[in-house]
Amino acid sequence: MTERRLGRGDRLVVASHNAGKLAEIAALLAPFGIEAVGAPALGLPEPEETGTSFVENATIKALAAARASGLPALADDSGFSVAALNGAPGVHTADWAKLPDGSRDYGVAMALTRARIGEPESDAAWFTCCLALAWPDGQVETFEGRVDGCWVWPPRGSRGFGYDPMFVPAGEVETFGEMAPERKHAISHRARAFALLRDRLG
Repeated sequence: MTERRLGRGDRLVVASHNAGKLAEIAALLAPFGIEAVGAPALGLPEPEETGTSFVENATIKALAAARASGLPALADDSGFSVAALNGAPGVHTADWAKLPDGSRDYGVAMALTRARIGEPESDAAWFTCCLALAWPDGQVETFEGRVDGCWVWPPRGSRGFGYDPMFVPAGEVETFGEMAPERKHAISHRARAFALLRDRLG
């Protein structure tokens, strides 16, 4: 596979309709002078995520955006996993938040997760992020990061998004929902995946 790079002034489609993810990825790209354009701004639809892994789903989203826009595209597929639930919700993280009208409520998702956990022997949990960088000709590279820690109840903090208020990374006392954004960006699963992607930037 030919190694390709993105440089200052290049445009990159961020293949996500999640405002929280768009903001985090744009912040990570900003120091490289790369213009991040969200999929909604280009009117790109959300493809059906039919994969059984984070890598597969990130690749589906990145390829769809790259081919539709004619620009390189970066997609994120990430999720929250609980040891007591054998890694669930995992790739179904967003599905657990889905309401009958099609919208998502992560407060509902966190409550459902806690109810399914019951009285576990372990509070171990982790976040996984896979980034897929795709080009219009179909070339794709993937980069995966993970951060381990524990789930907590009740949720704490109003920062971040998704399951962030329910997760404390190992070695920390604050949940992702309580942390200042710059602290979360330094240690998160997304930051760890992005660190692997960095070699393709600049």
